[in-house]
Amino acid sequence: MKKRIILAYSGGLDTSIILKWLQENYDAEVVAYTADIGQEINKKKIISNAKKLGVRNIIIKDLKDTFVKEYVYPMIRGHALYEGVYLLGTSIARPLIAKDQIRVAKKFKAFAVSHGSTGKGNDQVRFELGYHYFGPKIKVIAPWRIWKMNSRSDLIKYAKKNKIPIPKDKKGASPFSVDDNLFHTSTEGKALENPKNFAPEFIFQRTISPEKAPNKPSFVTINFKNGDPYGINGKKVSPAKLLEKLNQLAGKNGIGRVDLVENRFIGIKSRGVYETPGGTLLLHAHRAIESVTLDKETMHKKDEIMPRYAELIYNGYWFSKERFKLQKIIDNKRNKVNGSVKLKLYKGNITIYSRLTKSKAYSMKKVSFEENKTFNKSNVERFINFHKKKLK
Repeated sequence: MKKRIILAYSGGLDTSIILKWLQENYDAEVVAYTADIGQEINKKKIISNAKKLGVRNIIIKDLKDTFVKEYVYPMIRGHALYEGVYLLGTSIARPLIAKDQIRVAKKFKAFAVSHGSTGKGNDQVRFELGYHYFGPKIKVIAPWRIWKMNSRSDLIKYAKKNKIPIPKDKKGASPFSVDDNLFHTSTEGKALENPKNFAPEFIFQRTISPEKAPNKPSFVTINFKNGDPYGINGKKVSPAKLLEKLNQLAGKNGIGRVDLVENRFIGIKSRGVYETPGGTLLLHAHRAIESVTLDKETMHKKDEIMPRYAELIYNGYWFSKERFKLQKIIDNKRNKVNGSVKLKLYKGNITIYSRLTKSKAYSMKKVSFEENKTFNKSNVERFINFHKKKLK
């Protein structure tokens, strides 16, 4: 039986070139594997392009609900933001793809897996740490670190030589580097590489500009149980559908854009434009529901570990012992996080409109200016005197 390689295949230019290159350089059958995690996907195109390149086994796996429930939701519970603003939309997708790609590799008894990440990016690390965790004996082939092609123009020459279709962007030029899934869209490259350049409006795919957003606000209520969202406006929906609905609502109100120059794990800086509309709503709503359901110590501990937690995800350590340990701290009292949060959305802004919970963590009696019998003010003086001593 001929040896097999499982390629993470999108059907686009880069992975089509890689598919052809693997066929030319390895005496092996290439199996095309696509994880459907809510990206803009054309299944007919994926199948057609792979078949044109001589692929017999083409696998497209629907992982949307798994992605949201088991990867996005735990990350939202941790309020993860890398370098203060990035909601980690690309980072959180790679561990799931790697895990399922190894599952396919084992099923087909493949000797190797392959990905299309460039040698300068973070994704090569994220994929390969995931591969190692689930299939340490399976070989990894990273073409961008092996082949002699060094630029986008080299790839286009190779594509023309092998009659591989070359896509165009909306302006008729070769496209920006785009990654998308149900949680986000990222855009990099071309004019964005120079940080002095303003991001052109035409690159945005799932959010309209705040200036063009409706002049009337929108309202949405997100319902939570055990720390996770389960419904919108009181109606229970699947994780994937919930995020999809929030994406649409936030996107049309100009919410969820981030323009970031980030510090990559491998040591270089990179400028990217991210759109995470529904995720931005979830983050605001989750913090709001925790504010009326969790105690101060738990909330502050979560805030303390969040930067490290976010960095672990960004660096590809989703399956590490340290991330598992931090997740336990994050989820320690998630069973108390129940209720609903109503948000007001208006021209790129999110306002917490109301918080509703049966939790007793927030006491109306203790905070009220009208009623002071339940709060012993003499204790406050002792509290202040105790902390005065700590100043010395």
